[in-house]
Order: sequence, then structure tokens, then C-alpha cells
Amino acid sequence: MPHPELPPGKVLGGTAPKHTQLREILEEFCATRLQPGDMLPSERAIEQTYGVSRITVRRALSDLVAAGKLRRERGRGTFVAPSPLVSRPHLASFSSEMRAQDVMASSRILLAERSAPPPEVARWFGTPEHQPHIRLRRLRLGNNEPYAIDDAWYHAGLAPDLLETDVYNSVYTILERRYGLRITDATQTITAVSATTGAAVLLDVPPKTALLSIERQSRAGEARVEYCSSVYRTDRYRMKARVSRSRDDYSG
Repeated sequence: MPHPELPPGKVLGGTAPKHTQLREILEEFCATRLQPGDMLPSERAIEQTYGVSRITVRRALSDLVAAGKLRRERGRGTFVAPSPLVSRPHLASFSSEMRAQDVMASSRILLAERSAPPPEVARWFGTPEHQPHIRLRRLRLGNNEPYAIDDAWYHAGLAPDLLETDVYNSVYTILERRYGLRITDATQTITAVSATTGAAVLLDVPPKTALLSIERQSRAGEARVEYCSSVYRTDRYRMKARVSRSRDDYSG
């Protein structure tokens, strides 16, 4: 029996595979009739509505999950995914980026301590390896959904009592207002990584899911303030850049 909420349509034989036709029907349905967070009808309901096999339904849904349009929750069902946060190459805090796209940012503190950093962090700060600095590891949320994990180190000599402030919100704002450290520039290295078991649990994705990894070293003028390693869900965060050819690349 057709599901009353699903739009009428037919999946026919022809040049386009059935799962592709069904995927397009469901994508249009999600875009026009549902909101992020809404649950889709069951696989059985979709199967009966469009007269296709369960394999075809699962293939169409899997394609939409892979494209970031849907998300699956074990034991619950399939839901419309939120639109990804699109970041352009510029220097801004996570909170500022979220606010610019009308998403409510919040954080969950995973670790807050003063300890000796890894060698690469000590080298960046230009301090002895045994000298303690401030480590702040946070799960970053948008509309209460997990977006990223930040693992950041801050120079303890520049922001000695940082952990006594409201680090649930923008640390960049705290650095500027409390310590006069306005972050002016940063070096970012972007790579792709697979989700570890621990990261997968926090980000609510399957283990080994592809994540966007961003390593950032930030300065306030000449002062080296922050060394941060972050991983982002690729269905909720994307980088977008406009590039141009240099004059040397033009021939003739």
C-alpha cells in the first residue's frame, strides 16, 4: 500500500537504473516536504509505494547518505541531514562561522588541563618540552548535533588562567578581551583521515568514516598563541575556496 506522505511517482525500466530514479524522487521529497531532522518513511513503505525491491531502496538511501543528504541512526531510522556548514578560507572561530550561517554553536568539554605538550607543540611555542601549557579538548556542536572535535593547546605564558574562564564559548573572544591577544593570522594544513573508534563515538559516525582534518597554528601578531588539531564530519562541514591562476602560469 502506498505511503500517504510519499509523493506519487513511478520507477520504470529504461536507461536510468531504478535506484537512481528512486534516489532522485526521494531527494526531491526531502528537499520540498521535509526539514532537517525529520524521519523518512520506512524502507518497507518506500518499497511498497514505488514497487521496487528492498535492495533498490537501500541502494538509493545509501547514495543519499553518502552524499550527506540523509543520516542513519541505528535502531531508529533514516533522517534528513542538516545542511553542511560551508567555510571559506578566512580566519574565524567555530562560533563565528556557525553564527554567520544561523546555526547555534555550543561545546562539550572533553578535557581541560595544564600539562606538558607533545614535542611539535613545544617547538611551535618555542618552549622546553617539559614546560606545561593549556590543553582544551572540546566536542563542537551545531544545533546540538556533533560537528567536530577540537584538540587545542594554548601558550600558558600568554593566557595563564584561561581554564578559569567560560571556555564553552569562543576562546578567540576570551583571548582578545581578557588578554589582549587578537588572533591575526594562522597556518592551516588540511588532510583527510579515517575516524578512530573514539572519534566515531563522539561524532556519531561509523568507525573509519572519512573526516576532514585541520591542523592550525595561530598567532596574535608575533605571539604564538594556539596549536589546534581538529576533525570534522564531512557531511556537516565543507571547505570552499576560489582560486586563480598566477600571472606566471599564463602562456603567450
